[in-house]
Amino acid sequence: MPRVLRIINRFNVGGPTYNAAYLTRDLAPEFETLLVGGVPLPDEAHSGYILDQIGVKHLKINEMSRSITLIDDWKAFKRIRKLIKEFKPDIVHTHAAKAGALGRLAAHTSGVRVVVHTFHGHVLHGYFSPFKSLMVRAIERFLARLSTAIVAISQSQKDDITTRFGICPEKKATVIRLGFDLERFSENTEEKRKAFRKKYSIEEDEVAIGIIGRFAPVKNHELFFASIEELAQLSNEKINAVLVGDGSNRDALIQLGENITKKHPHVKFTFTSWIKEVDIALAGLDIVTLTSLNEGTPVSLIEAQAAGKPVVTTPAGGVGDCMLDGQSGWICKSFDAKEFAALLYKLVQDKKICDQFGHSGKEFVMRHYHSSRLAGDMRALYLRLLEPNL
Repeated sequence: MPRVLRIINRFNVGGPTYNAAYLTRDLAPEFETLLVGGVPLPDEAHSGYILDQIGVKHLKINEMSRSITLIDDWKAFKRIRKLIKEFKPDIVHTHAAKAGALGRLAAHTSGVRVVVHTFHGHVLHGYFSPFKSLMVRAIERFLARLSTAIVAISQSQKDDITTRFGICPEKKATVIRLGFDLERFSENTEEKRKAFRKKYSIEEDEVAIGIIGRFAPVKNHELFFASIEELAQLSNEKINAVLVGDGSNRDALIQLGENITKKHPHVKFTFTSWIKEVDIALAGLDIVTLTSLNEGTPVSLIEAQAAGKPVVTTPAGGVGDCMLDGQSGWICKSFDAKEFAALLYKLVQDKKICDQFGHSGKEFVMRHYHSSRLAGDMRALYLRLLEPNL
């Protein structure tokens, strides 16, 4: 039985954790997997409950965190080397930047036969300063030479990796989309909707417009607030803007919402903090937004479509690969609040379009983003890479 050491940046709620968890579960018993990762940031929700729910064991590397700290990074590198020596993996598969750097270096210096890396976020451009982005690309080119295969989670990401930034040759890269357990987003939806709206005092005559994610600069919540304020001037409908997530600037965002409500009493803002049962939250929302400056493949949009919700989003990163523009929602071509609000207004005014978009989105993500498809694609890649050594 081939062994896989799977390494993720940290156990926070997000695409990499879901990806690693479902692969660990669904590739068994053909592949034996040891899943390891670092610790989440203080303002992030821990993803341990996700792993517990699907019965996946995991191992924490406390020294591995998002920031670059030479002493801790060296300790994490040595810990990974020790795990490789003890577990003797046939494949080391790393997910995202920090795990990709430490894990690939450890695998290469330990003589591991097959080294695979999955890019998740779009760290090659728009995420850091121009100088730091150049440094990141140079490092990724070096690490790609130590890799047997590179996995991109969208076609646009693969184009960036191979053509735009020359991280690796085309033949080394393959597209394998993320995959999720999506059935729960269609189960008991009316019951979940009533429970969520009752808990957070969202009236039935209020249009609940949600945004899901940590409060961080890259998520660009300021655009969400500005768009809601613009929408308030276009529509007399009662709006409840629902923020699912948390972060260090929570108080500032609450104040921003209160200022808007004072000017527009028919608009309210609801802060739920983190919600583990995101299917319940989505059942209670009417429209889901994403305002990010940069994204890999945004999980919140995939889950929103699985729940049959129309979406409005910025054109960040891999957004265009995971929804149908004009069929399951709209991509605002700019980061302009007036344009974003105009798209929200169309949905607020026309429930028929919302229903049509919801149906199309659900059909699309069930076909392209189910966990069974993810496992099948990754199994085929692993077997192809191992074939010369089997």
